[in-house]
Amino acid sequence: MRLDKYLADIRIVKRRVVAHDMCESGKVMRNGMALKPGHEIKIGDTLDVQLAKKTLKITVSGEKDFEVIQETIRES
Repeated sequence: MRLDKYLADIRIVKRRVVAHDMCESGKVMRNGMALKPGHEIKIGDTLDVQLAKKTLKITVSGEKDFEVIQETIRES
């Protein structure tokens, strides 16, 4: 499944276009490397997702399922 579609399907973001923009701006990474919106994710992948006020480290555990490993809140 495409990364941008996955992020929208699991409701990390509301719309796929927002997920696409996040990927394009380097806010979604795996092993410290930014991923493109069309990157094919697999079960077991660990992703770092930078949101407005926090960063999530999630593990892909199914097509529409994930597990939050770590949540870091950034101070403004």
